[in-house]
Amino acid sequence: MVVCGDDGLAHRLAAELRGVYREQVTLVVPPSGRRVRQPMVGRARAASAALLDMVNAAVNRSGNGEQSGTSRELEAAESTEDVLAEAGVDRAAALALVYDDDETNIRAALTARRLNPRLRLVLRLYNRRLGRHIEQLLDQSAALATGDARQSGLDGAGTSTTVLSDADTAAPALAATALVGTSKVVETDGLLLRAVERQPPRPGEVADPGLCTLALLSTTSNDPAGADGSEESGEQGPQLLPDAAAVEAATGRGTVALEQVSYAGPPLPTTRAGVPPFGELFSRRLRWSLAGLGACVVALAVALMVVTDDHPLHATYVTLLDLFAINEPAHNKDAGRQVLQLLSGFVGLLLLPVLLAAVLEALGTFRNASAVRKPPRGLGGHVVLLGLGKIGTRVLTRLREMDIPVVCVEADPEARGMATARRLRVPVVLGDVTQEGVLEAAKIHRAHSLLALTSVDTTNLEAALYARSVRSRLRVVLRLYDDDFATAVYRTLRAAHPGALTRSRSVTHLSAPAFAGAMMGRQILGAIPVERRVLLFAAVKVAGHRQLEGKTVGEAFRAGAWRVLALEVPDEEREAAARADGAGGGERGSRLVWELPDTYVLRSEDRVVLAATRRGLAELLGRRARQRTDV
Repeated sequence: MVVCGDDGLAHRLAAELRGVYREQVTLVVPPSGRRVRQPMVGRARAASAALLDMVNAAVNRSGNGEQSGTSRELEAAESTEDVLAEAGVDRAAALALVYDDDETNIRAALTARRLNPRLRLVLRLYNRRLGRHIEQLLDQSAALATGDARQSGLDGAGTSTTVLSDADTAAPALAATALVGTSKVVETDGLLLRAVERQPPRPGEVADPGLCTLALLSTTSNDPAGADGSEESGEQGPQLLPDAAAVEAATGRGTVALEQVSYAGPPLPTTRAGVPPFGELFSRRLRWSLAGLGACVVALAVALMVVTDDHPLHATYVTLLDLFAINEPAHNKDAGRQVLQLLSGFVGLLLLPVLLAAVLEALGTFRNASAVRKPPRGLGGHVVLLGLGKIGTRVLTRLREMDIPVVCVEADPEARGMATARRLRVPVVLGDVTQEGVLEAAKIHRAHSLLALTSVDTTNLEAALYARSVRSRLRVVLRLYDDDFATAVYRTLRAAHPGALTRSRSVTHLSAPAFAGAMMGRQILGAIPVERRVLLFAAVKVAGHRQLEGKTVGEAFRAGAWRVLALEVPDEEREAAARADGAGGGERGSRLVWELPDTYVLRSEDRVVLAATRRGLAELLGRRARQRTDV
């Protein structure tokens, strides 16, 4: 594996490939004097080394004989053809180009594809539309160069080009952290799945397995702060993918269950785009004025009906004629009728300015329909999102896809995500979050959680501290670049507010697993740590795997190795398959069927999503162990 980059993502990705997947990695980075964000890169390198040491220590303790992948580092200002050749791109299995500049990544990708048409390419591009065109172009170029026009599927066989964005890959984890307090999530077919740690059930209680039980935790594991992962302790370590008998026999041990991320709070009212609701069309004062005038008209019509003994409809008609001053004067009528006509004319004079105000307000409301909205009255249980930059925009889109109410706070009216907020009709508070009254305008005192995603660490910290002072049990998620600073902030906030949930997240740390999974092949959907071990999620085609083809879901399950979780079903066959096999359907629009019955027989044309250990996935995919050589 070859990784080229100029910021912390490159080092995180290299550590992920070495520590989790045991791959040989060549890291190409700029010289020390030309690196982008040099302090952060240095800390990322230290974190990479620490992660590798941790994995090696865990492997040595487990005694299973696995070794982490070897690595070397090259320093080069640019990924030119000579640099890529020196890094071994011509014989590499995959290349990741994770420079912060899209043009640099595209230029290097074109060069690498010419050097090795069968190379698996992973590019970091923020422009998703351009990324789709580049992906098709590079795949077509590889197909013509190799003479193989077949496109790689979920199994990731053959040549493939994957374009990812760190913002897109980090957004699901950030959204899940704000909702359920963990970043142990896997995104598949538009669904967010999380691995949640559950305490041992009390006597007489029945534990909820969720979609399935992924692991049994250590016998004495303890994680009182709700941190992601636990330190392995006690005599019995974690057991991955246990069978039903092991789950029933386990006493006093916590479990890791797979659940779908959902939100039970009140959603924002849905309206047609560009058409504001009646409550926003007119102000409250104008609505009361119109209601008062309407009451006056009704009272005058009733009075006229009593005085003249007229029919109700005719009395109302005559009152409206008097109101608009188009009725004949009541010279020859009795005194009561004349008084009512004068009162109707006076109400008509009051009606004219009210109607004019209504017209002006309606025009102003429609003119501002494309502008940012203000948080509605009575809003509660929402997510306050600070910052509408590259990351904040992606997180906002993800939260609204799940129908979660969001209120954004942004200081720059021309920020990248303002157009997205207008299109999604999300309330936005314009102002500096460090100024007094801005968070109050975002209804922070009634919010469910706070997502501080600005590009300034101190701004995120100040907003979090102030939000804690307003609501001590508020769930807070901070985006912090400095690892040491993030650790200190997390520990201090946890000690000061033990009953509240605080998380500090790095975008490079959250996006590295997705880039590593793409380098391993498109079958890898993600990886979830379970204490000091790793559980992989993969999409595999059943054809060609004797352990799956022709077997039932129950027979295909191998404890401690792999387990089938979901089946990919064409849209037209989903309901029929669910009725015939008793399987539960997924969310609307999903192609995956979850909770498969153990009696379902896997066919060669089926594609399944499964959870597996590293060894189990290697055995299932038939990967031969490579002889390790000095690079």
